[in-house]
Amino acid sequence: MQFVRKMLKNTKGATAIEYGLIAALIAVAAISAMSTLGGKISTTFNNVSANLK
Repeated sequence: MQFVRKMLKNTKGATAIEYGLIAALIAVAAISAMSTLGGKISTTFNNVSANLK
């Protein structure tokens, strides 16, 4: 019984999981933003390259 109480009072694991989830959410947002932005930048560079020829 004391083991269960000790585990419920220990919040270090929960905090680590929360930080991990936040980091994963930021990574997903960054990847989606970069992929969208990357496509637009690629189109812009292709237009510039075509106009320079």
